[in-house]
Amino acid sequence: MIYRLFAVLAVLALIVGVVLLSGPQRETVAPSAAGAPVHDPGYSALTARLVQTGADGQPLYTLDAAEINQQPDQSTVQLTNVQMGFRPDAGEQWTARAQRGQLGEDTGIVELDGAVHLAGTLPGTQDPAEISTEHLSFDTRTQIASTSDPVTLTLSGNELHARGLIARLKEGRVQLESAVHGSYLP
Repeated sequence: MIYRLFAVLAVLALIVGVVLLSGPQRETVAPSAAGAPVHDPGYSALTARLVQTGADGQPLYTLDAAEINQQPDQSTVQLTNVQMGFRPDAGEQWTARAQRGQLGEDTGIVELDGAVHLAGTLPGTQDPAEISTEHLSFDTRTQIASTSDPVTLTLSGNELHARGLIARLKEGRVQLESAVHGSYLP
């Protein structure tokens, strides 16, 4: 009788072993490493507005774009159909628009590309000024716009063409760099 009980237990052990071995395998999850760098997922937005404020809470500049994208693990933000507004200290409102742009996250530099137009009023004049070029770099901290590309400056209905420009908007000063053509009659 003991032999029969031993045989039944052996058959049951064999069945349990077969079921356990032939069943689905469990996955083991490796614990994540403590202190591992967090992955930046990036972001994207349509019809977006970015506003940079100063210490007093007032806007230093606004940046509107039809689309903004920041790719994972990159420190720049790509912009499409960009319009930017800013007001130099105690100055007139200036606006810039371009087909594309790029904003460095911690640099304060906005790079504008494609049919760039910068418009505003220079201090001491009542006439609007417009700067047209294909590329313009704008430093939001110093409020200096610059390019080394061909540029057209329109002021009081007069056009000046040059290669390169530095516009110190806080000071109300525009400097054409080289190959200046045109005439200006105040």
